Amino acid sequence: MNIELSKEVRERAVASIERYVRENFDEPIGNIQAAALLNFFLAEIGPSIYNRAIADAQQRLMVRVGELDIECHAEEFGHWPTAARKRAR
Repeated sequence: MNIELSKEVRERAVASIERYVRENFDEPIGNIQAAALLNFFLAEIGPSIYNRAIADAQQRLMVRVGELDIECHAEEFGHWPTAARKRAR
């Protein structure tokens, strides 16, 4: 699986990696190294994160589908009980 980022997101991610390395390590890295590191993360770790997100979304959807009968239930054959209440008044 190949995870693609938009140009803007990719640029922001590379800048974030550069900043993180600059603030947390002795040696700063340049734009090319940060982009290579981002590519590695997307290829190596990205699919695991994606699969987890899909599993989470699937679980939430299954819960919502399970509630469909409660939320969308329409009472059947309701005319006669309503008519009986009207006559009783």
